[in-house]
Amino acid sequence: MAEVPANVRFARSGLKIGTCQSAFFSAFLGTQAQKHDFVANVLVIVTEGKYAAGMSIATYIKDDLAAQLSSGRELSVQLTLDSLAEHYSVSLTPVRTAVAELIDEGLLEKGPNRRLAITVPWRKRSRSRQTKPPERPCDLYEVVASDLVQLSLQGEPIYLREEVTAEKYGISRSAIRNILHRLAGEGMLDHIPRRGWRLRPFRQDDLQAFIEVREVLELKALELARPKLDADELQRMLELNVPPASSGISQSVDESLHEYLIGTADNAYIKDFFDRQGRYYRLLFEWEDHDDSVAIETIRQHHEILTALLKKNWSAARKTLSHHILDNHPILSQVEGISARQE
Repeated sequence: MAEVPANVRFARSGLKIGTCQSAFFSAFLGTQAQKHDFVANVLVIVTEGKYAAGMSIATYIKDDLAAQLSSGRELSVQLTLDSLAEHYSVSLTPVRTAVAELIDEGLLEKGPNRRLAITVPWRKRSRSRQTKPPERPCDLYEVVASDLVQLSLQGEPIYLREEVTAEKYGISRSAIRNILHRLAGEGMLDHIPRRGWRLRPFRQDDLQAFIEVREVLELKALELARPKLDADELQRMLELNVPPASSGISQSVDESLHEYLIGTADNAYIKDFFDRQGRYYRLLFEWEDHDDSVAIETIRQHHEILTALLKKNWSAARKTLSHHILDNHPILSQVEGISARQE
């Protein structure tokens, strides 16, 4: 079973948090040869061995410190590498990068004792300056989850080590451990004593089995929820699922319809299935929705289901919900040959 190499990361190929360019999916859904060589399409060797996410954190730290220095206020943290790393919950790597840039720009300097200090000219000049603090970088949980979903599509149980993973993302071990624990709770990882974290491999057969059971239980949830459906709530969700008037517009998919039906059904066994078995696949489905064409089709199908529910056309609602569950995974359904390769 392979470990993640120290100098390998995912090529984002235009992937953004909450949105995804088509380049990655074009490569993924290209020729049959490309499908079978999935790793070559997704993984790339990076000589510096750093995740792009780590650089955004370093930039945020630098900009945040610069904003505080510009305001003329006392810093909220001591000017030592360890204190800064603890304050921002990161490793020393992005802190060193941020501090080096602040020194280059003349905001900080190293004294004779090698301690960091605000430069005297800047301290005097900054009293009258007002600088807006920077926005925090993207949620690293989303970054790590997206990366691990792609990695799981190799279909191999890969082991992750906290120290290497934390270093690559430029955050502290405690921060990456918290993220990995959250992903374990979502069914993405298992913690193996003395081995690290084992990534759950994607299996096409498992996905199809889950989808079949999901259809049965969610249609049952619709049947149980039907007398208790709230028209105002359905209308609210309908307004969140309006297909765009033109293509090329990034869409955010609202998945609250499914949670609403399951919750309103008020069946403990149906809820337990989705709580325990559905989390891993929810991550996969959210990743798949990063593709604009998939997101638009999902929104269109949600709109069709909700319209039927509001009209109390129950047969149409069942039919469209069934189709939506069974036939709305154009990217994941193409991940074939990967699991067979493991046998």
